[in-house]
Amino acid sequence: MEHLSKGWPQGRASGVLLHPTCLPGRHGIGDLGAEAIRFVDFLADAGQQIWQILPLGPTGYGHSPYSTRSAFAGNPLLICPELLVETDDLEEEDLANLAPATDQSIDFPAVAAFKERLLAKAARRFRAGGEPQRQQAFDLFCREQADWLEDYALFDALHQHCNGRPWQRWPEELRTRQAQALAQWREGLDEELHLRRYTQFVFFEQWQRLRHYAHDRGVRMLGDLPIFVALDSADVWARPELFCLDEGRQPVAVAGVPPDYFSATGQRWGNPLYHWDEHRQEDFAWWRRRVAWNLSQCDLLRIDHFRGFVACWAIPAHEPTAVSGQWWPSPGAELFEALQREFGDLPFIAEDLGIITAEVEELRDDFGLPGMKILQFAFDSGPDNPYLPHNLNTNCVIYTGTHDNDTTLGWWSSLPSARRAEVAAYLGKNPPEMPWDLIRMAQASVARLAVLPLQDLLGLGSSARMNVPGRPSANWSWRLAEEALTLDLQSQLADLTWRYGRGPGKTPG
Repeated sequence: MEHLSKGWPQGRASGVLLHPTCLPGRHGIGDLGAEAIRFVDFLADAGQQIWQILPLGPTGYGHSPYSTRSAFAGNPLLICPELLVETDDLEEEDLANLAPATDQSIDFPAVAAFKERLLAKAARRFRAGGEPQRQQAFDLFCREQADWLEDYALFDALHQHCNGRPWQRWPEELRTRQAQALAQWREGLDEELHLRRYTQFVFFEQWQRLRHYAHDRGVRMLGDLPIFVALDSADVWARPELFCLDEGRQPVAVAGVPPDYFSATGQRWGNPLYHWDEHRQEDFAWWRRRVAWNLSQCDLLRIDHFRGFVACWAIPAHEPTAVSGQWWPSPGAELFEALQREFGDLPFIAEDLGIITAEVEELRDDFGLPGMKILQFAFDSGPDNPYLPHNLNTNCVIYTGTHDNDTTLGWWSSLPSARRAEVAAYLGKNPPEMPWDLIRMAQASVARLAVLPLQDLLGLGSSARMNVPGRPSANWSWRLAEEALTLDLQSQLADLTWRYGRGPGKTPG
């Protein structure tokens, strides 16, 4: 039974940002098993009420959780093998040949090969004689989620059959989804489709187990909803009319952002843009289903690239960088009104970073959504900088940095001396103790929620950075060391959280 109401905690709160892939463990990647439970215990015992994660979908090129093969499916790499032993889908000896594991990084190809072998074996065993109650739960899951699950399962199976080629390069009968061809392939790929249905069933079974445990410990899940989907995804293949594609089903323009703080040439993400008129025609049904599914998994949602709901940076598909784009309007208010009619108060956080206009602020404020304030951005333009704590209002979420920033220690180490002097003067402390002085500043602020990347709590440098925007590889692979979550760290965080009124009401210790 869940003991928390959905949505925001009461009063001020604090949380930690860590994607589950970063957790330690013996299989080369974090998963939804014992180490995730242990992390929830750490959060609860440190007075944290929020665990913020990145998107949970199955990643494609570059392993980015913001570029997934489905807006609905879960990432099979996060499935915990030990839990499959507990459900009798695997035997203990099946776990003998482990994926190569390192303490600090993920070898994605090795992990994927290992997990694929295990999951195929588990799916066959489950199909041959799974426990009847779980078989019934599996059948119910498949029926209830058929609107996305069947397309995803077939897409992923065909993707493998076509040697990983993007769907635009598949045979025409598959690329254009001719009914007779799809029916024949469904029949011929029966075992592969069962594997993918089973994998999704198990992923969400394990995720809900973890979420229910977190609720029992007073911890809410803050998920992440990317605005865009990948071009090579089940979503675009299944519903091409919802995206700006040409007659050959290639994108007319792709998404990104213009030159900014992170990149002098902007960021060319490559995602297709939405054909918003088609979404209006169906009263944003695809979006409503997507949000409903995400809210069944998380208590709050960070809406990535919120400014894209006012206008998207449209880059001609042939352009190699984001410099030559232009702004295309989006139906932000119409979409959020449709979501509000269905869900009531929207438990969203607006990622309102980058080039923010008055229209973006108006959309955010009209729906009462808190924005994001990043302390690493606060010290470059004097006392009027909107990220400085004295300029904040309560309806915001404050961070030292995000998954796209350097760690705070790495940021501090790279600052020029004049900027360091500005930070020290604002803190009234020279030299500052980094990253803890910035952590203290976040906790002391008036923001309703303070979220701290775990790398900052551990005092780690740039080698622990999660992502470098614009860099096509070598991202998303950082892992937490096995013994990093010490009682001293827990006590230090609990004391700071309690002192600034962000705990759940208990005295630390």
